[in-house]
Amino acid sequence: MARLVKVAERSDIARGGKLVVELDDMEVAVFNVDDEQYYAVENICSHDGGSLGDGRIVNSYEVECPRHGARFDIRTGKALVMPAFEPIEAFPVTLKDGGVYLTVDW
Repeated sequence: MARLVKVAERSDIARGGKLVVELDDMEVAVFNVDDEQYYAVENICSHDGGSLGDGRIVNSYEVECPRHGARFDIRTGKALVMPAFEPIEAFPVTLKDGGVYLTVDW
């Protein structure tokens, strides 16, 4: 069953910034690409477990793993650049009453 979980206030994540939050037993990296565009993905590179929250955003919607340069689409979790080829989980983001909420299906 899907549920909406508040993970931050919008003011917690500056434009162009990111925040790593704990969601149950998983870390999630939440990115504010623009003032109205927030995205959230599992905070782990599927190649070797690097923290994507420590990576940088390139080409507007790609996060680059700081360890070996793998890239993932923060909108879908799809692996885009080797050495990663397995996707990561992406979470729909809802902005409501100044908060940032993720839809989780756990």
